[in-house]
Amino acid sequence: MPTEGFVEYKRREYCNDVECPLQMIMNLKEQDSAEYQELRDICQEHCLHTTYEFHHWLVDKGYLLLRHEKKK
Repeated sequence: MPTEGFVEYKRREYCNDVECPLQMIMNLKEQDSAEYQELRDICQEHCLHTTYEFHHWLVDKGYLLLRHEKKK
């Protein structure tokens, strides 16, 4: 649920923005195809980018990471 005045990160927004070669190929495939699923499996298990890169991309794009405060 987005916070008022903010937008949520869209699925694979980072991958498309940095033009990940696997994502560019996935964009050409049908989502229900075996080829698409094979590429998706590669992305999930062996992403070409690091969390460090992703985190800095989020910051550069103005994203904030939010979570609910734990109640004591």
